[in-house]
Amino acid sequence: MPAPLPMTPHAPDQPATPTRHGLAGLTLGAIGVVYGDIGTSPLYTVKEIFTPATGVPLTADALIGAISAIVWALMLVVTLKYVVLILRADNRGEGGGLALTALATQAVKQRPGLRRFLLLMGVFGATLFYGDSVITPAVSVMGAIEGLEIVSPQLERYVLPLSIVVIVLLFIVQKHGTHVVGRVFGPVILLWFLVLAVTGVMQIAQQPAILAALNPLRAIEFLSGRGWQVFAVVGAIVLALTGAEALYADMGHFGARPIRLAWTGVVFPALALNYLGQGALLIGDPAAIDNPFYRLFPAALVLPAVVLAAMAAVIASQAVISGAYSMTKQAIQLGFLPRMQVRNTSASEAGQIYIAGVNWALLAGVLGAVLLFRSSSALAGAYGIAVTLTMMITTVLTFFVIRNGWRLPAPLAWGATLFFLALDALLVAGCAIKIVDGGWFPLVLGGLLFVLMSTWARGRKALQQHLAAEGLELLPFVESLHAFGDAERPRVARTAIYPVANAGLVPPALLHNLKHYQVLHERNVVLTVSFCERPYVPEQERLALEVLAPGFWRLTLTYGFMDQPDVPAALALCGPRGLHTEPAETSYFLSRETLVPRAGMTHWREALFAAMSRNAGSVADYFRLPGNAVVELGTKVQL
Repeated sequence: MPAPLPMTPHAPDQPATPTRHGLAGLTLGAIGVVYGDIGTSPLYTVKEIFTPATGVPLTADALIGAISAIVWALMLVVTLKYVVLILRADNRGEGGGLALTALATQAVKQRPGLRRFLLLMGVFGATLFYGDSVITPAVSVMGAIEGLEIVSPQLERYVLPLSIVVIVLLFIVQKHGTHVVGRVFGPVILLWFLVLAVTGVMQIAQQPAILAALNPLRAIEFLSGRGWQVFAVVGAIVLALTGAEALYADMGHFGARPIRLAWTGVVFPALALNYLGQGALLIGDPAAIDNPFYRLFPAALVLPAVVLAAMAAVIASQAVISGAYSMTKQAIQLGFLPRMQVRNTSASEAGQIYIAGVNWALLAGVLGAVLLFRSSSALAGAYGIAVTLTMMITTVLTFFVIRNGWRLPAPLAWGATLFFLALDALLVAGCAIKIVDGGWFPLVLGGLLFVLMSTWARGRKALQQHLAAEGLELLPFVESLHAFGDAERPRVARTAIYPVANAGLVPPALLHNLKHYQVLHERNVVLTVSFCERPYVPEQERLALEVLAPGFWRLTLTYGFMDQPDVPAALALCGPRGLHTEPAETSYFLSRETLVPRAGMTHWREALFAAMSRNAGSVADYFRLPGNAVVELGTKVQL
């Protein structure tokens, strides 16, 4: 695994206070993007608790206990763990598994063995998040479209094709960006939560006995009385927590404060009222268990409810999709994935990005899940194991942040961690029994991604070690060129930029230039770009410029894992430091390694790494180099 550069320890976030207008807009966007997923969980959660697999009887006591378990799961997992605690573990405004991993590994940087273990754990958690990103859109959209069966049983045959059409349209609009999508989706989801609350209150008024579910003792009694079937019940209750991990992953898009305000002011009250309403409905009419959500509506309003639910389900998928973009960018910057073209979609929010390759790969995965499982109930079996394992990994990483990074008292750190770990373990156990029923699907996806990410990291490390072993030291080489003089080697009145991974070695492209053209440029810059475990690096800290000899400079640019690297823009900042470059007189000489398999990694890993290298994105595009000023020189490398 690569050894990321150190970062400054970071305490809990103290974000700048947005303006009232900006805060309102970000909160609305957070409602539309972050909470669309968890907001559609009432479509299927209650129904899945009362299936033959769980053995829960449809009695008033069981209904009160089940609804109590859902409400208190939301309170403990989402409110206490994520909204109160995890959102404070921001890595300078960024969230998600890899941002948390960077904080945790920095907190234990003096213990290399533990640091490596946490790094592997964090990467594995990130791959599981991708598995969740495939299942969540599929189950949300199909759960909504299945409401057509309530309108008319003859419409059942249209559920699958309509779900596919809706999913495809969702991924097509992603290119317009999270900001635009969130502003459009926000009002729709706000209406959705209003409908959830109103329909719930109407049923609660008819069966006020359901309010006993607000007592946490009813949840404890319900779960403790289930025996071994408690795991099947918990596996269904987990469905109410869909999107909790995406809440943290999307923090960079909107900020912690808007996400907190949206949850406490709108989302949680609406969800609680709707779950209570479904319980009240079933106390009075147990036959409504076939689809308790749509049975909340009068017959004349079922079709409009289906349309609104379909819109909400489309929006629900946005949280994990935008979270997957952020996670991918972090993985690229930290050295776990090859370069991809990352496009910023907002001038004001740096975290709002679009990655076309990830978008279409997710679309393929979601369509594959829909065609494989073909119903929301079947997809519910696939959902849970990946996201609960991710939640458990998040708890472990957070412990090292709050104990070793923030230096909170040991009793507090251990007490909170053990409490949430016990809760996570129960959720994981409840979902583990569904592995055969479909839980294997996100695990397989996550495992394949872990192989890809670990192979890329190991391959890059092996490649850098090889180049370091075979390369020439830069300083003696430059000194020898200077001592030799320019009589035998004329200088071209231009600037040559030579990117190299190791700042202490001669760039292969420079050697090729001397060998083939027998000339040097008037200004030669050996450029190294590195990424640290901070999300963003201030402009004043980005440059490190060193004069090696007349006409030779060594320039090191440091970016955070959420920064967009822009080499020409950084070069423009070098003028006051003595390096003046004109864009029209600057050429970029890139070295491209062609890998030749050799004993080192296992053969299949070598082949996989070589294939990933061949298909990696363009260096010029990634660093925003002008296409008409790039010269690429190749070399063969044996790992």
